[in-house]
Amino acid sequence: MTDEADSIPAKPRVDNAAWKAIVAKYQEPSTWRALWQIVNTVVPYAGVWYLMHVCLAISWWLVIPLAVLAGGLLVRVFIIFHDCGHGSFFKSRRANDFVGFLSGILTFTPYYHWRWEHAIHHSSAGHLDKRGTGDVWTMTVQEYLESSRWKKFSYRLARNPIVLFVIAPLFLFVVSQRFPSPKASRRERHSVHAMNACLLGMVLALGFVFGFKDYLLIQLIIIMVAGGAGVWLFYVQHQFEGVYWERGEDWSFVAAALEGSSFYKLPRILQWFSGNIGFHHIHHLSPRIPNYNLEKCHQADPLFQEVKPITLLSSLKSFNFRFWDEQHRQLIGYRRFRQLCRQQKSLRS
Repeated sequence: MTDEADSIPAKPRVDNAAWKAIVAKYQEPSTWRALWQIVNTVVPYAGVWYLMHVCLAISWWLVIPLAVLAGGLLVRVFIIFHDCGHGSFFKSRRANDFVGFLSGILTFTPYYHWRWEHAIHHSSAGHLDKRGTGDVWTMTVQEYLESSRWKKFSYRLARNPIVLFVIAPLFLFVVSQRFPSPKASRRERHSVHAMNACLLGMVLALGFVFGFKDYLLIQLIIIMVAGGAGVWLFYVQHQFEGVYWERGEDWSFVAAALEGSSFYKLPRILQWFSGNIGFHHIHHLSPRIPNYNLEKCHQADPLFQEVKPITLLSSLKSFNFRFWDEQHRQLIGYRRFRQLCRQQKSLRS
């Protein structure tokens, strides 16, 4: 793996009327497909959760693979939650809000608060002037150079893979989301408080049934697995080789979708567990498309297939990315960053 991008893929040229006509065909939710997705996700999740409880008394060697399976299913639950937040999972707004809230309990995520923050992410993805809400902290080279020592240390710590994909997800779902943002409206704040009350009830109920020690151990392991996988998916969706970022009026919604959101081509089994969210370029182009229609939309027109896919192997390059280099318009790692610093010192001398 290298720090610097080997090549920048060609950018697709898009006609607004063309893509709007294409995606409109796939924005219609299917009640039966939505219900079936709930059944084939939540029922296996509950079953695997119970098997983990049974296997705790037998062997950890049985618990660990079950935890991975349960984590994958919880990622899929989150995709249902995510689609409900976009109003795309069901035709009915009430159905979306009801299922969204219930799936939020399983994923430890306050529905209305998350929906508000995620809407900001969709309106600002790839916009350098609007970073900071619902995204991964990313600094430009110049911003980092001009930062204090403490901020540099904080940034390097936050971008450390162990912190980013192991510690941060657990903190995010267990601790951070128990508190509303100061910028949140009354409904969003109440959403957090209502979710906290529901979670407390669930923890007490399941703790009495399965034992508090067993329940907390199982739930925290599952959240750690699902949270790590989910944060990685979100990370690679907007931190990849050749990604689009722009400032001011030069920013384009369509470019941010097709060039700033990845087409993560996963093996079929991982695509199922991740609810087709690898077709993230389609999702950002039209969040109204339910996850079960994303692949069909992608295959509907060569326009979308011009987007260069990222494979499971090639996505590992994203581990190295740390900064946005505005001069060369690319994400870079520490090695390339040090090279740029040496070049700047050489020019000044």
